Amino acid sequence: MRVLFATQAERTHFLGLVPLAWALRAAGHEVRVASQPHLESVAAGAGLPFTAVGRDHHFARISRDGRADRHLDFDMAEDRDEVLTWDHLLQGYRGVVTWWWRTVNDPMFDDLVALCREWRPHLVVWEPSTYAAPVAAQACGAAHVRHLWSVDLFSRVRRTFLARMGEQPASQREDPLAAWLGTRAARYGVDFSETLVHGQATVEQVPSPLRVDTPAHLEYLPVRYVPYNGRAVVPHWLRTQPDRPRIGLSLGTTAALRLGGYTVDVATLLEGLAELDVEVVATLPASEQAKLGAVPGNARLVEYVPLHALAPTCAAMVTHGGPGTVLTGLAHGVPQLLSPNARMFDIPVLAGLVEEAGAGRVVDPDRLDAATVAAGVRTLLEDPRHTSAARALRARMDAMPTPADLAHTLAGLTRT
Repeated sequence: MRVLFATQAERTHFLGLVPLAWALRAAGHEVRVASQPHLESVAAGAGLPFTAVGRDHHFARISRDGRADRHLDFDMAEDRDEVLTWDHLLQGYRGVVTWWWRTVNDPMFDDLVALCREWRPHLVVWEPSTYAAPVAAQACGAAHVRHLWSVDLFSRVRRTFLARMGEQPASQREDPLAAWLGTRAARYGVDFSETLVHGQATVEQVPSPLRVDTPAHLEYLPVRYVPYNGRAVVPHWLRTQPDRPRIGLSLGTTAALRLGGYTVDVATLLEGLAELDVEVVATLPASEQAKLGAVPGNARLVEYVPLHALAPTCAAMVTHGGPGTVLTGLAHGVPQLLSPNARMFDIPVLAGLVEEAGAGRVVDPDRLDAATVAAGVRTLLEDPRHTSAARALRARMDAMPTPADLAHTLAGLTRT
């Protein structure tokens, strides 16, 4: 069958799609990736055929704009009933539809639909914010599935929004997502339905202890998280186990690129880790390294090292709580000290779930100091329950269907 992977041009969202794309290729299916031009080198670098659609969305630049900030502060992780009023949800949806989902999707609708009508995929796999993809799939009669990159807060907040909207008088009901997506879909002869929001099924990489409550009627297809971090060259020094416990420090790429920097002070993290008898490997872009003064003697700074190669050598990790980083660490049974960036809506939720599972400890970035870092990592190293919990999550992940298993399942989906 022909399978199209569609994603707006966000590198981290694409990377999570690669193992399934290659599983489908290895099973003999034709695979193609469609995104805006900005993703070309990343997708082609993964060895996958790439087709550019539309124009670049420049969301990273827009998200740093002060005007956008007022509209992008909708906390989709919020779950307190007293906060989730109709006015709160409506204003939040207005903001994210206009400033996020329209921004990344509108530039690609026409080209993506045209590509689907020309290439005629049997299946379209899309990441959760690429709403142009299910429209394009239905416009050409293809099956389509949504592929998550984190906990499914999209579906949880959608359920709450629809419930609150149903409580309003008919004259006061407003659905910004349905209004925008329905108008776009109608151009191509597609009627709006909630299938355009959730997909015909949803691919879920997060192990069950780390999932959030979602609508019961949605079909989830579990798949084992297989780390893929992009170009991977393993340095010589990483081939042998260290003499002291190794701590991996990874704060992700999205914050540095999109938000203009980290929400934690790297020097403070290194200062805290310097108090311990450990070896530190910190992955930091050159721009962040340049901001540092003296570097502790137990720290090695590298611009990039494949995290899936670093993690197995670590006794613990210090991370920002991003899903790719967290799941890569857990895939190797490594406990983590997490300092989540509150501006990334899913990250505090995932970090909290990791802590609840016993596989990590959460530190508020606003209260971070060297002593807190040292104490947190010391606890991870000395209390075996954290490593045991991380390994238990690894066992859960290992028991999930592989991408190859899911490839077989998806082939059956297109025949039904």
